[in-house]
Amino acid sequence: MKNSYKLLCIVFLTLFVFQVSPVSAQWKIGVSGGADYNWYSINTNYQTDYRYDGAWGWNAAIFTQYDFLSWVGLRAEIEASEVNYRFYRTSYLSGTNYITHNTYLKLPVMTQFRFGGEKVHGFLNAGVYAGYWVAGRQKGTFTDPRNGNVIPLDAAYVFNKEKNQRGDFGLAGGVGIEYLPAEHWAIHIEGRCYYSFISQTKPYMIIQDNRYNTTITLQAGVSYIF
Repeated sequence: MKNSYKLLCIVFLTLFVFQVSPVSAQWKIGVSGGADYNWYSINTNYQTDYRYDGAWGWNAAIFTQYDFLSWVGLRAEIEASEVNYRFYRTSYLSGTNYITHNTYLKLPVMTQFRFGGEKVHGFLNAGVYAGYWVAGRQKGTFTDPRNGNVIPLDAAYVFNKEKNQRGDFGLAGGVGIEYLPAEHWAIHIEGRCYYSFISQTKPYMIIQDNRYNTTITLQAGVSYIF
């Protein structure tokens, strides 16, 4: 995982350095942001009263891109996003109902393929990403198993190094439309998917509690073309 982070950082920094060089006619740099929806792929095993649902969050990124040809380029980003989920119980602890807001830092590197006209064209992004679970916060209600009282919950998530896997890696891809309203400017809208290969939990129990994130994003952005 550490080697993956280093590789993606080197790629992004290399792209950024070349972006400010005198031969940067095919470079662009920009910002994007929007909303995302995340859910778990999880087997609750013996935890029959445990329920996990998807939840909405946000994302924001800066990116740089180099177009080798009119129809293909390489894109690298630094993105901050929420990778959230909702948890609730259906037993006598049914008052437990909260959303965990997880903040991730992601480094996607993707190849972009474009099709269509010069002013308006579609595009397809395909590649990989590495990520890191920066922080978490749980908001909702919690049932005290000692007395059954339902109490408000609003607290920072406390990481456990034996349980929590904070590194992330997976596939990244999306489709979108880009419009060039002026010579050096472009705006775009994109739908994207992040599919994680890494469980949020480590193998800390005899019965595994693997949890894989899948995140769908809808984002818009603006870029400057050099």
